[in-house]
Amino acid sequence: MNKSKYNHKVLPLRHALAALLAALLAAPVLTACSDEPDGENFYTFTGEMASDYITTRSQYSSFATVVKRAKLMDALATYGKYTCFVPDNAAFDEYLKNRGLSSLSDLTDADCDTIARTHIISTNIYSTYDMNGDEVHSPNMMRRYIPTIQGFDNDSNAVIFLNKRGAHIYYDLKDDSVENGIMQPINQVLESSNGYAQEIIKTNTNVSTFYEAMLHTGVLEEIINTPYEDENYDPDSYPYYDYSSDGWNERGWVPETKKTGFTIFMETDSVLSAKYNIQKGDIRALYDLACRLYDPVYPDDVNAPGHDFSQLTDSVNPLRRFVQYHVLTRYVPGADKLTPKILRVGSYNGALGFDTQRMNPIDWYETMLPHTMLKIEQATVETNPDYNINYLQSAIKNERYINRRVDNLYPVEADWNRGQHILPTVEAEFDNDGLNAHYFYVDDVVAFTTDVRDRIQNMRIRMDFATIFPELMTNDIRQMGDWLHDQRNRDESSTPKYGKDYYFPKGYLKNVTFNDNCYFVYRRPHTNFWSFEGDEFNIFGDYDFEFKLPPIPYSGEWQVRLGFCALGGRGIAQVYLDGVAQGIPIDMRVYLTDPQMLGISEIMPSSDNETTNVNAYETVRKDPEALAENQKALRNLGVYRGPYASSHVNPESGAATPWVGNWRTYRRVVSQQKMDANVDHYLRFRVASESKTGENNLFMLDYLELVPKSVYGVDGTGQAEDDY
Repeated sequence: MNKSKYNHKVLPLRHALAALLAALLAAPVLTACSDEPDGENFYTFTGEMASDYITTRSQYSSFATVVKRAKLMDALATYGKYTCFVPDNAAFDEYLKNRGLSSLSDLTDADCDTIARTHIISTNIYSTYDMNGDEVHSPNMMRRYIPTIQGFDNDSNAVIFLNKRGAHIYYDLKDDSVENGIMQPINQVLESSNGYAQEIIKTNTNVSTFYEAMLHTGVLEEIINTPYEDENYDPDSYPYYDYSSDGWNERGWVPETKKTGFTIFMETDSVLSAKYNIQKGDIRALYDLACRLYDPVYPDDVNAPGHDFSQLTDSVNPLRRFVQYHVLTRYVPGADKLTPKILRVGSYNGALGFDTQRMNPIDWYETMLPHTMLKIEQATVETNPDYNINYLQSAIKNERYINRRVDNLYPVEADWNRGQHILPTVEAEFDNDGLNAHYFYVDDVVAFTTDVRDRIQNMRIRMDFATIFPELMTNDIRQMGDWLHDQRNRDESSTPKYGKDYYFPKGYLKNVTFNDNCYFVYRRPHTNFWSFEGDEFNIFGDYDFEFKLPPIPYSGEWQVRLGFCALGGRGIAQVYLDGVAQGIPIDMRVYLTDPQMLGISEIMPSSDNETTNVNAYETVRKDPEALAENQKALRNLGVYRGPYASSHVNPESGAATPWVGNWRTYRRVVSQQKMDANVDHYLRFRVASESKTGENNLFMLDYLELVPKSVYGVDGTGQAEDDY
């Protein structure tokens, strides 16, 4: 056994990654797929289960006692997909000493339940190789995420640390496979903060200025007064919903929880001091900075009474706006969940929905500042092959940034477009993850400035529908489940083998309304789905469904586009924007190769072979004029092809097929008109077929695009909107 216990050294996250992966790849590791038992007969087994592993090894007797008192040992004796972080007895001795307890008998049953559930993930199997992000990708049984930090133990072994206090997986004991999961012996008892936002931020003395600003502007009070969990929500009172989608017979469940949370980006006192000469606790100086940033954005409010320093809680006060723009109205437990999940399968290594050699993975999120969003992207592109532009420049590869823009239109990084680097962790002595909030440090001031409004966000805004509704991220629904395994027949278990699909009861999603004859279903991600970021929503029944659109950054002419996959079993819907019908109904049974659309053409010569179409597109793509003419022909029909830099992936080989070769996946323009950035806009879908079509009128919502005229309005010979 590795004898190093609490002394450790941790390299900066990304600096350690390469060395860690090299060490892990050199050693034999057991992946999730190879560890998963195929048996469906619960309690009938011949091999060692997680329960046996814990109870038959004397060095884990303390953990065994805790698990038994938590009444979880029987669960660990059944087939499932468990990852168990197993503290040894020395770890428990240290834990009890730190709590001033003399023995395990001093722990209450509630203590044991919390400890046991903190160390068990009951939904997925994770080897150390799979722990390639900022946290284990699935929550533990306390529904909290365990941080992961790549580093080295005292013997220079590459190990995974599970907190900033030295807890790590023993190098020579890692990835021990059992019949129903994988065991990860560790050197400390893991603990999670049970504090709320106000508690974890207040105790961090390095962000005292921002904390005071949250306090004085009333933003912190608003967070405090938002209930963490709806105590009246009872998932057991809702039946499951069985449905069919493209011939897949699936079962939807309502979410297990109904929580509300927040994510906060904060400048440290040292950043404010070094870059803006704002001394610790100087709220007046921070207010003056907020005036410089926000007065040009809201010039009509400069002389309003609420603008004054004495009115910091007023809705038009620049310091309140400054703080609000730092807060997302959703809980995101780690930096790698801010952008699409990175997959490594076969030859594929990238984010679904993004060719990470051409386009950085990007997601957009609404903030507490009304009618504003943050753009968050992961810096993956070094030199873009289509433009021969260094997209990385001063950014750190694979790190995440707020409101950064380096592309073919802005190829040189400057102060105004470099964005703010999101730091994945904070100092060891502070917690940045609470029950209702998670916070990140940023390396510069985050603000909705005129540059952000007019230049950085003056672009095509593409949003996966799962990012539009905050509840999906806050309640651990988005991008969950086993992406590589299909379940074409209904798994009748309440804990399906490969993950759940969900439907949302009325009132669960904020700013969403629908009638009694409507079911709104979220289908979990699959690599081989013709779906952006792997997942999709389906609307079923005689529906009348409406939701609030994400905000546009400035007033003007905008297109609203709906991205989806057309299939023969789908239906027809009329679209409304702010109550006004928009054109003819969308028929989701029509393909691009149908005569009323593009038809069979030079650029899409096949209606049954994607590879043929991709090759034809690549040939035409070399001729900008021909490509522009094709785009113009489609635009006249109110459609755009699927994005060139998006694809679906074979879950076995990892081979990616770009959407430009698919006659089913395209974007439909549902509205093109002037829109006011200062008001809420609503998009409505109402079933339009006279009788049920396809699979119960199925209407698919995959991704949404908000596109300014500066992007879609390009005209002239050889000119076109980029095909990304």
